[in-house]
Amino acid sequence: MQFVRHMEVHAGDKLYQCSECLKCFSGKNYLVVHMRVHKGDKPYQCAECLKCFSIKSNLVTHMRVHTGDKPYECSECLKCFSLKSSLVRHMRVHTGDKPYECSECLKCFSLKSNLVRHMRVHTGDKPYECSECLKCFNKKSYLVIHMRVHTGDKPYECSECLKCFSGKSNLVRHMRVHTGDKPYKCSECLKCFNKKSYLVMHMRVHTGDKPYQCSECLKCFNQKSHLVRHIRVHTGDKPYECSECLKCFSAKSSLVIHMRVHTGDKPYECSECLKCFSEKGGLVRHMRVHTRDKQYECSECLKCFSEKGGLVRHMRVHTGDKQYECSECLKCFSAKSSLVRHMRVHTGDKPYKCSECLKCFSEKGSLVRHMRVHTGDKPYKCSECLKCFSEKGSLVRHMRVHTGDKPYQCSECLKSFNKKSDL
Repeated sequence: MQFVRHMEVHAGDKLYQCSECLKCFSGKNYLVVHMRVHKGDKPYQCAECLKCFSIKSNLVTHMRVHTGDKPYECSECLKCFSLKSSLVRHMRVHTGDKPYECSECLKCFSLKSNLVRHMRVHTGDKPYECSECLKCFNKKSYLVIHMRVHTGDKPYECSECLKCFSGKSNLVRHMRVHTGDKPYKCSECLKCFNKKSYLVMHMRVHTGDKPYQCSECLKCFNQKSHLVRHIRVHTGDKPYECSECLKCFSAKSSLVIHMRVHTGDKPYECSECLKCFSEKGGLVRHMRVHTRDKQYECSECLKCFSEKGGLVRHMRVHTGDKQYECSECLKCFSAKSSLVRHMRVHTGDKPYKCSECLKCFSEKGSLVRHMRVHTGDKPYKCSECLKCFSEKGSLVRHMRVHTGDKPYQCSECLKSFNKKSDL
């Protein structure tokens, strides 16, 4: 009888059909074992943990968890496994065999589970859902990492500075701060970066790629952060507030620079005269004093300026443009700063106070001149007699003694005087 059942395996006949799912088997005992799937029958129990199995061979395999038995040895590296299937999968490390091929992109994998995960790239399937925010992921490991956002768990600690991270990859990137490692090199200029994302952004310098476009004015940017800051021009959003004076700024860098007004910090030092500046731009402009660089030339009178803004303001001398109008008296000015000073005539504002006598002035220049009363400073010297004066106007009037210049003429008798007060 056993011989007859055995011969059925070779004959290929499958005479025994499952009444539940209609699957056919070549031997009656195979059908009996299969029926346990439908009945839920698990007659083989583990004596150690009481776990039950429907097939005796599965129990035998399971017992190796308790005994530690690993009968399947790799002939290449001698590593041992408790399951034959585990050895088969492991052997692909040595053979390079990748039997599971993606039907969409033909990419191959050594494990079926890797192919299953990969297929989600094409199907968009994200079976792992966060119970807190319902966000979905295509890999369980991604969900595990994401859950740390809610739990605040940061299991990866830097051995150098003890800073903690929620993801191992974040720790790896952070360690480059301490090691100075910059593994990502630009193929164009060979500049190196410690993050791949920094290299990607840098490459746009060479390619000219600007993938981030403003929906309002269609201006394009090579970095998303630049677009975010630009959008505030349209929205008027100024999220960065000064804790000292409550003034708000649209960019964090602008707030940092502004804070130096309160702290007095001037980190940019001139290498020539050691004068310090709170902004890098201020140092750059100042350096032109030493280099005599005046690259901005007036097309009318050929006068040169070290700053473009200086040329723009100067051009109004030729054009007569006075675009800044006083709302009180309608007087117009060519420079905004001139209008600001003029408005103090109407407001009575005198923001410049003398630290010695507390007298106030509407213009900084007036305060500077006044301070010479206390210091006794006389910076204007006559080239003829070496007499010194505290104000430039006093020197100009004094020079007429030497030149004989008398610019003030009486309209009645035509007599001239060197002082307006004498006239």
